Amino acid sequence: MTKPLSFSAFLMNTANHNLHGLWREDEGRQRDFNDIDLWISLAKRLDEGGFDSIFFADVVGLYGNHRGGWKYHVEKGLQIPSNDPMVLLSALAVHTKNLGLAFTASPLQEHPYNFARRVSTLDHISKGRIAWNMTTGFLDNAFRNFGYDGMVEHDERYKWLDEYTDVLYKLWEGSWDEGALLKDKESGIYADSDKVHKINHVGERYKVEGPHLVAPSPQRTPVLFQAGSSPTGRDFAARNAEGVFIKAPNPEIARKQIEETRRIAIQHGRDGKDLQFYQGLSFVIGDTEEEAQRKAIELENKVDLEMMVAHMAGAAGIDLGNVSMDTPLDDVDSQGMSTFFNWVKQNTPKRTPTVEDLARYHVRTIRVVGTPESIADKLEQWQKAGVDGINVISSTIPGSYEEFIDYLMPVLRQRGLARNPDEEQTTYRNKLFGEDRLNKRHPASRYRGAFASKNLV
Repeated sequence: MTKPLSFSAFLMNTANHNLHGLWREDEGRQRDFNDIDLWISLAKRLDEGGFDSIFFADVVGLYGNHRGGWKYHVEKGLQIPSNDPMVLLSALAVHTKNLGLAFTASPLQEHPYNFARRVSTLDHISKGRIAWNMTTGFLDNAFRNFGYDGMVEHDERYKWLDEYTDVLYKLWEGSWDEGALLKDKESGIYADSDKVHKINHVGERYKVEGPHLVAPSPQRTPVLFQAGSSPTGRDFAARNAEGVFIKAPNPEIARKQIEETRRIAIQHGRDGKDLQFYQGLSFVIGDTEEEAQRKAIELENKVDLEMMVAHMAGAAGIDLGNVSMDTPLDDVDSQGMSTFFNWVKQNTPKRTPTVEDLARYHVRTIRVVGTPESIADKLEQWQKAGVDGINVISSTIPGSYEEFIDYLMPVLRQRGLARNPDEEQTTYRNKLFGEDRLNKRHPASRYRGAFASKNLV
């Protein structure tokens, strides 16, 4: 029997996330992202409609310059203004029952001791539905916002993330033993002090004594996601992640990425099935193929292509703001974007690709267009390539998700490609892997009971 795919609503707490300029459409309510009622209504709809999670991307700085400066981003709303997704999740947790709640954060943003406390608190509030997308940060302005002269070198950022997660694992998995929380009214003992431990971490960047202030939450450690595509990033994911986000241009490339990362996971003592892979896709749905294609063209004509360029190039620190859209990509400096440029060239074989093709590539390549039946056929191809789930990218909020739930979900369920909406409440990890806690192959598990004989008062 076909295993259902997992579906996640891929969003950002801002007006412009991935497909830019669509906030100007009448149905583009993402322009009102400050309105909590928008998010509560959407989360409840996703929960009832069978989505497994809502996942928030995030940045804590401006993208690289466009047209020689940063004001373009403010004027166009290129992920500014944007709000803190962790704060938003606390509200969504109490208005949903089964929806996984995922957010993005990097070590740059917060000391691990306080971060661990906030995440554990969210996991308690949500009854075990929190997930964390582990990122290193990638914007120069973000590092300057936190007191650095510029972005820390790539591999050094992953060394930083390694120590950061090590501290978190010690706090989440090792500081409190099972059964430590007693709440014994007769004896007056709230917790067994012999089962609560200081971690006494001393590393290159952090000194953390402990103990963790929060008693174990339903998952202890949140579900762990990662999206790094570099060799260092993929190695980190293979060692630490449970879910890996990818944006492959086709199922065959996805298959190669997935198989390689799973091989690396096995080399680190894990099982390849310990990782699930989520492909990012947007959808245009029609009653007929002709209608779907017409809607796709109409949508593409509404996307702000210059913003797409500013987003993609700015993420790599390249300013293409003064380069015309008809400039051949061969005439553009591709530092930091060589892999992406090559994918664009491979998908425009009949002519020389231009900057406009770069902008349209992201719109066209990661979308699926068709009737519910033909879209289900294409999702089966992704599944056969090893993809476990889909990050559903929106054009407009809530319209993209309402259309997905109303028209596509019934067909996916008939094919066994989507779960029925859950009736029994469970943790997010249990939904994905059949257990509430990290399995024994995960590196965090080595801290379970590790501090019992080393506890320092």
